[in-house]
Amino acid sequence: MTQNSVHLLKTVAAPPALLVIAGKGVYPLELAQGARAAGVRRIEAIAFKGETDPTLGRYVDRMAWLRLGRLRDVLDAVAATKISHAVLAGQITPTSLFHVRPDLQTLRLLREIRVKNADTLFGRFCDELRKMGLTILPAWQFMHQTMPDAGLLAGPPPTPEQEQDIQLGLQTAKALSGLNIGQTVAVKEGVILAVEAFEGTDATIRRAGALGGQGIVVVKVARLGHDERFDIPVIGTRTLEGLRKVRAALLAVEAGRTIILEKEKVVETARRQNLTLLAVDVGHGSFVH
Repeated sequence: MTQNSVHLLKTVAAPPALLVIAGKGVYPLELAQGARAAGVRRIEAIAFKGETDPTLGRYVDRMAWLRLGRLRDVLDAVAATKISHAVLAGQITPTSLFHVRPDLQTLRLLREIRVKNADTLFGRFCDELRKMGLTILPAWQFMHQTMPDAGLLAGPPPTPEQEQDIQLGLQTAKALSGLNIGQTVAVKEGVILAVEAFEGTDATIRRAGALGGQGIVVVKVARLGHDERFDIPVIGTRTLEGLRKVRAALLAVEAGRTIILEKEKVVETARRQNLTLLAVDVGHGSFVH
């Protein structure tokens, strides 16, 4: 493990029971499998209709299906499990937050939050869980094998010009992440093409490709002062599909702080696409690969 990532991975002993609050994609599935391998005997999940992959049911002992925006239902379902340790895994489609029918408790919580972003929304949700006596484990718990050390993972080594773009992307992404805007920046030949906002990484890549054409460099980092309960950079096969469509040249992620879902498949896909996939150590404006 690299020096920059050692402090992140302060694991706790596997609890006897775990509650997975599951968003979309394979992340909850991989986490449940990792938890089981780590010795967690009982795993239950809170799933959301239209978001969570039903396949998760194969890896947990019980699933409760709920609708987004019904905070009271979620808290009641959590209490019913009588589980003391929980982890948040998987994205919620950003636009879904604008198309839900919130209950009174959700409306009350939203009114109390002046600036609404992932940090404030999920932070307040975690606070509600904590009030119930739950311990919220870091989002990377049981996912260590998916988080790469610094190095070239696939594709050709970056050119000197691409290294300059990576450097610019890292500096910009870190600065913007400190403002709770996003974690991803796309660059080409010294030009910042797109920065991530509420729309997410995939839409950022599409915008950058439309502006810059073939050969863009995409950089994804962990947010400054990120909340480890829910704020962790994640990439997967869908990310690579988006990069393929815009004919991107390189994806750099922060070493020791980024989850690569279906890691072996992602690395092999990057090789086939001739996409440079790089994990970089970030510190003092520099990187090592």
